[in-house]
Formats: sequence, structure tokens, C-alpha cells
Amino acid sequence: MIKIAPSILSADFANLGRDIRRVKTADWLHVDVMDGAFVPNITVGVPVVKSIRKCTDLFLDVHLMVEKPWRYISAFARAGADLLSVHLEADMPPGVRDALRIMDEHKVKKGIALRPITSAESVLPWLEQIDLVLVMTVEPGFGGQSFMENQLPKIEAIRRFIDKYNPACDLQVDGGINPMTARQVTAAGANVLVAGTAVYGAPDIELAIASLRG
Repeated sequence: MIKIAPSILSADFANLGRDIRRVKTADWLHVDVMDGAFVPNITVGVPVVKSIRKCTDLFLDVHLMVEKPWRYISAFARAGADLLSVHLEADMPPGVRDALRIMDEHKVKKGIALRPITSAESVLPWLEQIDLVLVMTVEPGFGGQSFMENQLPKIEAIRRFIDKYNPACDLQVDGGINPMTARQVTAAGANVLVAGTAVYGAPDIELAIASLRG
């Protein structure tokens, strides 16, 4: 089954509670946390995640685009995240191991995220111990970017790795997802789709979510 995770990066932050309620037919809610260092943008932090948790029962999928993410895992877990994804590029392997260990301590699901430049093979040392691989099909940092079609072979390769080593692991794609690119990435093996503009920019949000499911 395809899961749809609307990104609140495209929501109206002056009416965030309203916009979260508008995506109630989705499966997950995706929260992009950016620190202005790992990526050149700054978005939301722990207090916002804590507030979001109070107004929705949706599975809360928090994508940490921050340097040395192990420093923030406990705070976001306590704020109500159900899953935390950290970038391999954001720290050295010991720091990534620490981040995953702290996630285990807090009993939140564990994700590894990859920038477009990062190879599919880079997930192999981590794959058996995580719950999700996130493939970025845009450069992380800003919403509304165009889908990078050259990431499709990476998605296909990671699907093969997941099927071989950890079939329970989800494969998420984030960046430029719309009804057309959704078909491409699901054909390549993705089963969780993050979409911001395609959901919040649509005249009928429920119909947009249904269209992404295919």
C-alpha cells in the first residue's frame, strides 16, 4: 500500500492547525526540520513539533536536515515524533550510530536519509537496523523544486537492497512529487511519498492525496 505524507513545509504556518486537519485522509504527516547549517534554510524546531503532536493523531514523520543530529534526537522524540530520519551526510558514522541508538532508547522508528549525490550502496551498513530509507529527489533545503529523474535508478537499487536484507523497511521519496512523478517512483519501488506543493497547492486536497496514491 502506498502511504502519502504531506509536508507541512507547504502549509500556511499562520493556520497550521487548520492545514494539518485538511490532510486528515493522508497516512503520515511530514515535518522538515532545517538548521541553516546542513542546509541553507531554517524551518521549525522542537516546540512546533510538540504543538503539532497535540492537534493530530497522524503518524508524525520528522526529517532532520541538521548537522550532528544525535544532539536533537531525544528532544524531538519527547516532542512526539513517531519516526526520525537523519542524513548520512550530516555526521560521521559514529554520530549516525549514536543517533540510531538514541532513537531505540526512545522507541521511535529510525530512518536514514540520502541527498541526491549519495549512492544507494551507502545505506547497506545500516539497512538491517532501520525502519525507513528516505531518498531525496531534490537538493534538501527548499520546497517547490523540480523532481530529479536521475534518482530513479537509486530508488530501484535501494528497493532491491530492502527486499534482500530488510523487507519490512519503508522506502520514502521526497522532492518534486506530483501525480506523474508519483507513478515513476512507485514503479521504481517507493511506498511512502512526501508531497508538499502537490497537496497544499491543490484546489481539492483530498482529491490530490487520492491522486498521489494512484
